[in-house]
Amino acid sequence: MKIPVTVVALLLTVCAAQAAQLYRWVDNKGNVEWRDTPPPAAVPARKVEQRKIGDNVISTSEAPYSVQLAAKNHPVTLWTSAECAKICDGARAHLARRGVPYAEKTPQSDIATFKKVSPENQLPMLQVGVITLRGYLESAWDDTLDAAGYPRTAIAGRPNTVAPKPAAAK
Repeated sequence: MKIPVTVVALLLTVCAAQAAQLYRWVDNKGNVEWRDTPPPAAVPARKVEQRKIGDNVISTSEAPYSVQLAAKNHPVTLWTSAECAKICDGARAHLARRGVPYAEKTPQSDIATFKKVSPENQLPMLQVGVITLRGYLESAWDDTLDAAGYPRTAIAGRPNTVAPKPAAAK
């Protein structure tokens, strides 16, 4: 007789839900018992312990591997200044919505590099690896970040991945 797949899935789900509790006790012969039910009332048990089994997940404060890989291969730098306040705030918010780790620089903090990458002095400016985008155009930024492997949205429950602003930009 074949058992339908849905019945097997339901049984596995029920078993997994019951396995969330684990009981340990020592019987009258000194044997240690581990079960998902408490010791029967008829069995004299010593040292009864109830344990909860947590999720089989390792928690980490690091970004997911795909984000780490994108950041390693295509690091993101956002160039801003006080003069582009509203547009630069929108650019920061865009990167935060996507969960993109980035370094923020101002022309004053690294004038030599800024002159090299932006002869037009247009801000905000986004560098994703070797690609430089001048000005803020959401669709162009999304296309570039997608191509670099960054997520479309920030991953819930992850710490803020945005690098702090440099002291000169505050």
